[in-house]
Amino acid sequence: MLKLPAVLTHAVASEFFRTVAKDALPVGKAVRVDAGALQQFDSSALAVLLECRRQALAAGMTFAVLGAPQRLLQLADVYGVADLIPAAGPVSPAL
Repeated sequence: MLKLPAVLTHAVASEFFRTVAKDALPVGKAVRVDAGALQQFDSSALAVLLECRRQALAAGMTFAVLGAPQRLLQLADVYGVADLIPAAGPVSPAL
């Protein structure tokens, strides 16, 4: 599972994706992203999620976001990408 950091803004999104997200996408049938730690973010967080989704679908995997803050879901709705970033509910402690 890919875990997003507490801060995912334009200033750090490119570096995060280049050093963490790109290599953290699992091999298997599903990509799950834990967004529960997000506290400070902007539309760059959506860009990271959309790129993760693109890579997951290109590899034939499903994609879901766990623990997404309500503000992130609202931002996705404003940008018209809410359907592309499926929220899968809270993160389970067992994961």
